[in-house]
Amino acid sequence: MLARLARIYRLGVKELYSLRADPVMLFLIVYTFTVAIYTVATGARFEVENAAVAIVDEDGSRLSARLKDALLAPFFQTPETISVREADAALDSGRFGFVLQIPPKFEEDIVAGRVPAVGIDVDATAMSQAGNGARYLQEIVQREVLAMFPARAVAAPVDVVVRVAFNPNLKSGWFMAVMQVINNVTMLSVILTGAALIREREHGTIEHLLVMPVTPVEIMLAKIWANGLVIVVAATLSLVFVVEGALGVPIAGSIPLFVLATVIYLFSVTALGILVATIAGSMAQFGLVVMPVLIVMNLLSGSTTPLESMPEWLQTAMQASPSTHFVKLSQSVLYRGAGLDIVWPQMAALFAIGLVFLTLAGMRFRAALLKAQ
Repeated sequence: MLARLARIYRLGVKELYSLRADPVMLFLIVYTFTVAIYTVATGARFEVENAAVAIVDEDGSRLSARLKDALLAPFFQTPETISVREADAALDSGRFGFVLQIPPKFEEDIVAGRVPAVGIDVDATAMSQAGNGARYLQEIVQREVLAMFPARAVAAPVDVVVRVAFNPNLKSGWFMAVMQVINNVTMLSVILTGAALIREREHGTIEHLLVMPVTPVEIMLAKIWANGLVIVVAATLSLVFVVEGALGVPIAGSIPLFVLATVIYLFSVTALGILVATIAGSMAQFGLVVMPVLIVMNLLSGSTTPLESMPEWLQTAMQASPSTHFVKLSQSVLYRGAGLDIVWPQMAALFAIGLVFLTLAGMRFRAALLKAQ
């Protein structure tokens, strides 16, 4: 057993030396866990910011002027006044994301006790901004009307108190930063291990391994621990220096617990990378095969959209994907500060799925090596 572990260790060290000699892979690792995370967290936002808005003012009253003045930065750009005939064309051309239409006699109707209708036209091609922006405009209209005519306020039957937990300022950057780290762990784990095997085959060094006193399982485990170690170190440093340091995102839970879960998760996704690499015949084929696999794993894991919003059959099917359990576990630990007593079911699921993936990858890898002989 000790001799086998020693061979796995030395083969893993060889993998690390090979990775060090590959500048493209080194650049990909550094970029993925630094620049890619920072730019996505600061650039891709769900909240409304600097949205272009126009106003069709058919009333010309003090109230309509007050509504225009209430559309302020950083949520909206300085609003432009357009005619009702220009509204549809302005939305069609993409000049504005929102058009607020104030009807004639708007203020007069409110004073008389009537309930006039205010139109909000929304360009919903940007879905997240469309929904949030429409809600912001509704709140602004209601707030300004009540501020100018407090007598029109009607007491609500229920006093609703909203308490925002874990992200009190509703910053999408906090969510995006952590989820990018989690998704990048999946992506690079599959790519690094698969590329390592393809590199052996293309460089002809796989034949050298076949004549050495090592078994296919030892070769596979060496690639798994070496590339997995690189991913764990890169992800941990990214959480500490990029997410917490540069972006100022608070990590609520235990980073060591997250690292432990990542180690368990890596056994399954690195084995998946080897499994895909045994199917592909070249690096180009590997890239084409692995792309749809990664897209499905990331998009349907619950990292971008809630798993509960998917069809039930798809929710059940995605339980076989390790990324689904890893995303749920990571969100619980890093966002909500969950401990081992809460996330152990996901860790157990990751371990079980990892065993299945390791077995399948081992069988396929052994068959590929025998074929190479």
